[in-house]
Amino acid sequence: MGKKVLLIRLSSLGDVIHTIPLANSLKSAGYEITWLVSEKGIHVLEGNPCVDKVILAPVQLWKKRGPSFESFKEYLTILKQLRSEHFDIAIDAQMLLKSLYWMAFCGAKRRIISKQAREFSILGANEVIPKITEHHNSPVIRNYMKYADYLGVNTDEIKVTLPEPPAETKTRVDELLKDIKKPLVVIAPATTWEPKHWNKDHWKTVVESIKGNCSIVFTGGAKDNELISYIGGDEFLNLAGKTDILELIEIFSRADIVLAPDSGSAHLAWATQKPAVITIFTCTPLKYLAPPGDKNKYIALTGDLPCQPCFKRKCKLDTNACTNLPKPEEIINIVNKLLENRKNVV
Repeated sequence: MGKKVLLIRLSSLGDVIHTIPLANSLKSAGYEITWLVSEKGIHVLEGNPCVDKVILAPVQLWKKRGPSFESFKEYLTILKQLRSEHFDIAIDAQMLLKSLYWMAFCGAKRRIISKQAREFSILGANEVIPKITEHHNSPVIRNYMKYADYLGVNTDEIKVTLPEPPAETKTRVDELLKDIKKPLVVIAPATTWEPKHWNKDHWKTVVESIKGNCSIVFTGGAKDNELISYIGGDEFLNLAGKTDILELIEIFSRADIVLAPDSGSAHLAWATQKPAVITIFTCTPLKYLAPPGDKNKYIALTGDLPCQPCFKRKCKLDTNACTNLPKPEEIINIVNKLLENRKNVV
């Protein structure tokens, strides 16, 4: 049995996906991987070959519940489970206060973190490696791989894996998509940061232009229905709030193209390695977060404003000008080209 590694990456969905190649590299090198994760990422890890064991830290539940003795007992139970594993190595890929306590008390002999750690999380480690990110100019996935580099593990390959949806999930998606006759374009227009949202009228223009050449399906959460209704005019299949993560994986796997802002949906679609993915970047750094791989298949676009990328949840200029870029014509041209290429291949 190889050395036992605890990987701490609690959230969010996109960040968990970005860390999966690190887990795969360590697993390929013979390490036994346990991943501590919160509710947002657990469904892409349970049944994922990148890990041997997944442990849930119900951070969202605790936050919703507020300070309580019940939550503290649950925390102690999970901590006892971690300590019973007798880890050789723990890696804190979260690097925030919410990972500090897990790291400090997990019992691992070597507790590794990057110098760029924030909110005092560095205090939980006993080994500190140099900063893994410099000016957000290198891909985030490669940055996380620096933990594997530090351990002497080969990181030439970026291998992303997801759990295989069960038969009942595939049957449900068969039913959801039974009326799809043309090439499938999935649009997931929403994300958690308001400044990451692309102009809703731009989305509307794109939909009106491409709808004759493809079948359009919208995905997202229930809270996104108002936006989706505005963009699509309730003319298309809207699955927002009607699918779980495994169903979404299956839907993305069947899509020809996925359109999204920088979001968990964009990164999940990339992780399936099936559809072309067009990701629109407004305030966040394209070079850092764009899905890696074939640039003819994984296409990322942004504007050229001097303030981009600010990587802020609120626009300091109070204009949100970046949400108007790129122009819809750019997206329309790319979608039409991808659809034409698919027609030629078929």
